[in-house]
Order: sequence, then C-alpha cells, then structure tokens
Amino acid sequence: MPSEGIEEDEWGAYVTLRRTARTNAGSPTGRESYGDGVPVVAAGVTTCQGGRESRPQGEEAQVTGYPTTGRYAKCRLPKTVLGVLRERGRRKLPMNELYRQLFNPQLYLLAYGRIYANKGATTPRASGETVDGMSRDKIDRIIDAMRHERYRFSPAKRVYIPKKNGKRRPLGLPTWSDKLVGEVIRLLLEADYEPTFSDRSHGFRPRRGCHTALTEVANTWTGTTWFIEGDISDCFGSLDHTIMVSILAETIHDNRFLRLLESMLKAGYLEDWTWNATLSGCPQGGVTTPPTQ
Repeated sequence: MPSEGIEEDEWGAYVTLRRTARTNAGSPTGRESYGDGVPVVAAGVTTCQGGRESRPQGEEAQVTGYPTTGRYAKCRLPKTVLGVLRERGRRKLPMNELYRQLFNPQLYLLAYGRIYANKGATTPRASGETVDGMSRDKIDRIIDAMRHERYRFSPAKRVYIPKKNGKRRPLGLPTWSDKLVGEVIRLLLEADYEPTFSDRSHGFRPRRGCHTALTEVANTWTGTTWFIEGDISDCFGSLDHTIMVSILAETIHDNRFLRLLESMLKAGYLEDWTWNATLSGCPQGGVTTPPTQ
C-alpha cells in the first residue's frame, strides 16, 4: 500500500520502474548481475504502470536513460522516492537499492532548496567553494562521480565556538558539494528511519522540537515532579565508526551506500590547515549528523 502523500499510480509506477531497472540494466559492476539501475529502452517503447512512453529524446535522455517527461519522470519525483522509503521504513523492510537514489538529480534540487539559504552557505570552506557556484552542471558531475564510485568527501574545516561552561565546542564545516551530498543522504536516511523512532523523541526531527516536547510534558506528564537532565560526554567525538556502520547495515543492505557513509566518516578534518585523521567520531555541524533518537 502506498504511504501517505503518494498517489496510487505513483506507487505502482515506481515499483514497475525498479523492476525494470533490475532486469534491464546497463553494464554490471562488481559481482552484481545488474548494472547501475538505469532502464534500457528496447524496441522504442518503455512501460511504467502499464503506460506507453516513446523513446527518450535529447541529451539528458541519452546520458541518464530516463525520459524527461511522462511516467518515468514522475517515478523519480522526490515525493515518490521518499514516500516509498518511508513506507518501507514503517514496515521495517530492508533497503536494498539505496545507492541508486543518488543518481536522481531531483533529489539534489530538493536538497539545494533546503540548504542554499542557510547561514554560512556563502562562507568559503577548506576548498573555497560556496553556494554561488551552484549549477545543474555541478549536480551532473556529482552524479557521474557517484555512478562510478569516484566521489570523495573533502576534509571538513574545524572551528571552535564557546560553550556556556567556558570550554569550546569543535564544529566541522564541510565543503558545499559535500554539504549538498550530505543533505541528499540525510533525506534518504530520514525517510527510512523516521517512522521507526520513538514518539517520545523530539530532538532534530521534522515537525518536532522543544514546543512539541513541552506540549507532551504538559498534557501527559501531569503527575511528574522531578525532571533530570542528562548529557553524553563527548558524544559526537566518541562515536565508533565500525559500530555505526554495522547498525546501519542491519537495515541498509547496500554495500555501495555503506561504503560511501564510511568514507564520509573517515574524510578527516583540517585544523590550522593541517589534515587530521578521524579515527572515531563525526563532525558536529555537518548535515548528515547522527541523530540522538
């Protein structure tokens, strides 16, 4: 059954597209018997949910294998893709083809729309790259690197901000391209994991925050007298990469996606223009930061 916000024909179209991609794929990679998930058009006609689409036309169709209009374009809408992931997450089904979603330019456009106005988007990071150089060509280059598993995360620039107790908190500032890719990854992970999180968790989640937490306290915890505040010491800096990836692997059965996440964790950081390895932990301040749920 389609999840909320997905039309019946979108769900069937997406499932048909995934089956087509599995059986009619391009050149195989590694031990996989299928290719990169791009449907191959045969006999001048492709189908999606029983419909008929003419052969893709134009440069984009030749490069991506997808028509720019019609049902296949509709199958790739972020609403459809993320909706299917949410439904699979709600049903606790494994994610087998998550890496292929990184080939969808629509997801990068959605990610761009969410982060381009953020504070610091025009601030040069370690590479000097900012949002000002954003273009569709840049998205195409990122997708091409993803297809060939050539995308490499750059070291994050480390800065320090003061804490209330007088100490300083380290923040990692990724480059703009890494930030864009990180937002796409965050969208995919959030869609999959959000339905599984506890209703009692209100931190760093969509449509949740301090106000929803206070509302629950006022309406539910009416007999509570004491509340104890707790914090994990050096939480972000002490996360074990192997344990993090193994936890994700319980749900994500896609080695390419897991390798990408691992490479992001091990990209290192620059402090005073000196590269430092990240043997553990995750940069606090990045887009794809481990949730606290």
